[in-house]
Amino acid sequence: MPVDPQLRSLNIDIPAQPESLVRLSLLLADDVVNIQALNALIATDMALASAVLKAVNSSIYGLRGRVQSVQQAITYLGTREVAAITFEMGLRAVFPASPELEPIWQRASVRGVLMGRIGQALGVDPWACHSAGLFEECGKAVLYRHAPERYGPLLQQAEDDEDLVLLEHEAFGVSHDALGAALCESWGLVATAVSSVRFHVMVNATGELPMQLARRGVCAISALAHALMTDPELLDAAAEQIAPQADLDPLLVLRGARRVQEQIEAAVARDREAA
Repeated sequence: MPVDPQLRSLNIDIPAQPESLVRLSLLLADDVVNIQALNALIATDMALASAVLKAVNSSIYGLRGRVQSVQQAITYLGTREVAAITFEMGLRAVFPASPELEPIWQRASVRGVLMGRIGQALGVDPWACHSAGLFEECGKAVLYRHAPERYGPLLQQAEDDEDLVLLEHEAFGVSHDALGAALCESWGLVATAVSSVRFHVMVNATGELPMQLARRGVCAISALAHALMTDPELLDAAAEQIAPQADLDPLLVLRGARRVQEQIEAAVARDREAA
């Protein structure tokens, strides 16, 4: 099917990066991040600050006490995770609120944390990993924003992302992985994150990393996060298959991924006990 002209132009369905995130990107581009400027950027936007604090206080981040300010969040979590949460809130804000998209955002939050922390454990650019995790499914939001009445049923119909990509091509002539990569590029994400978003469906379906990529670490960590989120029993096999393709040690990869998994599970368990 020919690509819808509106999707081909990318002018209507690919939203512009919010101004607050443009400024955040400029701050993060500095070798030494200005903590005071980062705090001021988030804290002076009341809607953004409240959304960030709500996210920070969720169980996934594993903080034992309640965080009441952006400065506290930065102190406890560090600039990368707070910046990533800010990007997550900014990403959600440019798309319509809907029940169909809520599971996408929930998975994005978990995937971002998993990938960022696994990347940190393995020495693979944690910011690129976290960003790739957040944006991996954003192309679905792009298509939903473009045609909610047509795309909503596809989300319900598809058994998995591989099946969804086929349905998307039939209905729109383009798939969410390509559109997600286009959004990442337009928002200025690093090339390794863009590539991970572009190829994640193929990697998860085949277990093979694209040969044309010189740096494959982020894609590899995406596959590990996918295994953890869909069937943790597959993690050992995923690490054994994927790690060598990215020049990573399978044993170290498995240890790092398991450690992050245990940290998050422990945080969720504490939250349940407190409730």
